[in-house]
Amino acid sequence: MNATHFSPYLSFDRNLWSDFRKKNGISLDHVDLTELQGLNEQLSLTEIDDIYVPLSHLLRLHYMKSQELHRDTNTFLQQQTKKVPFIIGIAGSVAVGKSTTARILHNLIAQWPNQPRVELVTTDGFLYPNEKLEELGIMTKKGFPESFDVAYLFRFLSNLKSGQETVQAPLYSHMKYNVLEHEQQTLHQPDVVIVEGINVLQPPKLEKNQTKTFISDFFDYAMYIDAEEEMIEHWYKHRFQLLRQTAFQNAESYFNKYADLSDEEASEVADRIWKQTNRVNLLENILPTKNRADLILRKGEGHAVEAIHVRKL
Repeated sequence: MNATHFSPYLSFDRNLWSDFRKKNGISLDHVDLTELQGLNEQLSLTEIDDIYVPLSHLLRLHYMKSQELHRDTNTFLQQQTKKVPFIIGIAGSVAVGKSTTARILHNLIAQWPNQPRVELVTTDGFLYPNEKLEELGIMTKKGFPESFDVAYLFRFLSNLKSGQETVQAPLYSHMKYNVLEHEQQTLHQPDVVIVEGINVLQPPKLEKNQTKTFISDFFDYAMYIDAEEEMIEHWYKHRFQLLRQTAFQNAESYFNKYADLSDEEASEVADRIWKQTNRVNLLENILPTKNRADLILRKGEGHAVEAIHVRKL
């Protein structure tokens, strides 16, 4: 058989995947869709039930086995290491729906039988401040690997995996389009941490003789949110137009300068940002990391998941 027929993934369409729903104690009765969905997404309870409830169940299997392996390894090595969190990484392009996926999973995981303490961290907080990006001359490459303080992100993840009782993560304001210098998110002995960001599966750019360590080396499970490039472009541009009518109207918004553009002018700006920044970042840095994920959610029209690819064990 031709080698191209082989794949490291098991693939399921949404109908087959939805059949994996089992009695898992997860209730959707109190799910507030307005708190979970993104600005340009029309999330439904059916989508959560068909796609994300089975995904939550699969993640719980990995979580339980991880806890069991941790206990058994401690016994074998005669160690009593501290509790360490189960870390889930979620990667994908701008506007593909990473944040929505992260929020849904946060909601569902918190309903697992053991009611774990779940924290959600976005890597936006690990971007260099705008002042630093301007100094480095890479403001137009915000979101590219070089625009992140990767050493800071490594320290944060290492501290989590070292079992530190309290770990802090930097916060980011999309309104100000900048890191919040004096505000941090405090994580106190979480059971599960969801780390969401475009850069989380990217390999480091190394100097000679540097150790090759990946951000994803700290993950217990890695996911990638996928879609056709043309579809992601449409979602980005549609979101840009919606933001003009909402967040950009705020006088304190970094993007307030775009609020009063005509529709034609706004379309030109969105097209330029997409082509010069987001598309380049997608093709050069994000998309090549897709096959490093343990699971790929493939989206279609309206952000509906069409297929799920699960890495073979």
